[in-house]
Amino acid sequence: MSTPLRLVIFDVDGTLVDSQSDIVAAMTLAYAAVNEPVPPRAEILGVVGLSLDVIFPLLMPQMSAQGHAQMCEAYKNAYMEMRAQAGVKQSSPLYPGALEALHGLQSEPDILLGVATGKSKRGLDKLIEGHGLEGLFVTQQVADFHPSKPHPSMILQAMADAGVEARDTVMIGDTSFDMDMAAAAGVRGIGVGWGYHGRERLSAASVLIEDFAGLRPVLNEMWKVSA
Repeated sequence: MSTPLRLVIFDVDGTLVDSQSDIVAAMTLAYAAVNEPVPPRAEILGVVGLSLDVIFPLLMPQMSAQGHAQMCEAYKNAYMEMRAQAGVKQSSPLYPGALEALHGLQSEPDILLGVATGKSKRGLDKLIEGHGLEGLFVTQQVADFHPSKPHPSMILQAMADAGVEARDTVMIGDTSFDMDMAAAAGVRGIGVGWGYHGRERLSAASVLIEDFAGLRPVLNEMWKVSA
């Protein structure tokens, strides 16, 4: 019997790349644009992964929709400017082992790779170009076209694009939003220990890994069970 196609979907910020410095800096400028004090760093990183149109109402519920839109625009402009000045590889460096893991998985004929991120399409395109990741992901789901995580829309569309069933799909991410999205879509979630949410927030994950070297053994075990 032939091996079924498998789909491995990755979150981006906090999972593949460490963009926290630029995220916090852009948030600081977004708050400055509306003359409001910046929340603690941990609070900012705690909402990474959500779409911007959800983040600002969550952090600033007392502010008007116009104010939220102003903050969103200020954030986008600041982030783009910092990325342009520093370059993608410095602005959002890949975590150790990420590139090797991606290429290793892609080299296997029965494995397809995807992305599900709160980034915009423009932001993801720049990131992929900057790190030379073109051609790695058969499906790329971004905030422009979906409800914010943890709604399962991104994963459901990724599975439809790839033609892969839920039992053969896994979601890899660093936040509770990723793991809750996976659960909502009926797929298993692999939480990573190096991102922006602590282990205590990843209770919905099927398993946790501490580095990319631990990814393939976990996938092998999962797929053995589901075979």
